Amino acid sequence: MKASSNITIPNITEQLTPRSSTQFRTGFDVEKIREDFPILKQRVHGKPLVYLDNAATTQKPRVVIEAIQKYYTEENANVHRGVHFLSEKATQAYEGARSRIRRFINASKDKEIIFVRGATEGINLVVNSYGRKYIQPGDEIIISAMEHHSNIVPWQMLCEEKGAKLRIIPMNDAGELLIDEYEELLNERTKFVSVVQVSNSLGTVNPVRQIIQMAHNYGIPVLIDGAQAVQHMPVDVRDLDCDFYVFSGHKIFGPTGIGILYGKERLLEVMPPYQGGGDMILSVTFEKTIYNTLPAKFEAGTPHIEGGIGLGVAVDYVSKIGLDAIAAYEQELLKYATEALSEIEGLRIIGTAKEKASVLSFVLEGVHPHDMGTILDTEGIAIRTGHHCTQPVMQRFGIPATARASLAFYNTKEDIDALVRGIYKVKEIFGS
Repeated sequence: MKASSNITIPNITEQLTPRSSTQFRTGFDVEKIREDFPILKQRVHGKPLVYLDNAATTQKPRVVIEAIQKYYTEENANVHRGVHFLSEKATQAYEGARSRIRRFINASKDKEIIFVRGATEGINLVVNSYGRKYIQPGDEIIISAMEHHSNIVPWQMLCEEKGAKLRIIPMNDAGELLIDEYEELLNERTKFVSVVQVSNSLGTVNPVRQIIQMAHNYGIPVLIDGAQAVQHMPVDVRDLDCDFYVFSGHKIFGPTGIGILYGKERLLEVMPPYQGGGDMILSVTFEKTIYNTLPAKFEAGTPHIEGGIGLGVAVDYVSKIGLDAIAAYEQELLKYATEALSEIEGLRIIGTAKEKASVLSFVLEGVHPHDMGTILDTEGIAIRTGHHCTQPVMQRFGIPATARASLAFYNTKEDIDALVRGIYKVKEIFGS
């Protein structure tokens, strides 16, 4: 680390076009929304917290925190099997959350909503249930070049076990998938397609409706990883016509350790259970087990009850604000941040797709991203540094890691200004 006093940190207020947060979008009161998130009031290293690590996990609104507290203070009991008051109350709250989530993504039936630990487990469930049953030697599975490791490794494991082949949709220098080359990958040997809707490391919004339709022309089922999508834009699984859809609760202002696998009923019905145990059975003898109906068939053991309840409250909270309003506000904030960072000499944004959502990955000449993140932390600014569980993406761009600022609807223009000031402090310290 090299110190320098030759760099002057510019006046950010003068450098950037002055606009108050409320001028971003009429009717979107970000300051009122911030009041719903207690953690945003705290100070870090004596500085106001600037939380820009939302792609890793989002903060929780008070209504979610209170819902979890209410469960433990008023409803705590195991679900489904009890006949006593608390069990019935907990079951009603838990299954009510399933209905809320079904409405949120517009699934046809509650039974198409499977509670899992997160998007990762949802993908693994499909791989180990549908994949193990239907993928055969010589078959091909298509994923994209920008997948999270959780949508790469399980398919690799399946291909190794089954003697199948993994095919990759390439991307261009902007971080956009090459759809023409995807079309060339599709053939009679293709048996499954699994792609991310929004890249966690580039912010690219993929044309998943087109990807799904092209696969369906060959009768190929498609899984969409929506872990970085459902919190930023409206998602309608029936309109998309995807066969499977996964997302994680903690990325949409809900608890950790809970997530959703949506699957079309006809596919879930023919898939074998992923795990064995309680609640996923109708009867057990030492000679034969009869499995339960959907969705219980895929939900072995005592579930993450308070997690499911909290996630139900979280999606209602987001719905009340409005996904269209959230998307519009975040797009304006992303544009402001992109323009501000682009003016910093020596900074390069990684991922410049025309369609993006709330992620800015970047590198700064002469500074390792981890060092940048450490210095920004001293200013109270939380970003993510590393490969973001997308090492093939880093290899594609010839870099070991990036710094990543990821936005949510409670972020403000002032948060971006603080980030820019922090980056200039990094430049001053390193003399870059």
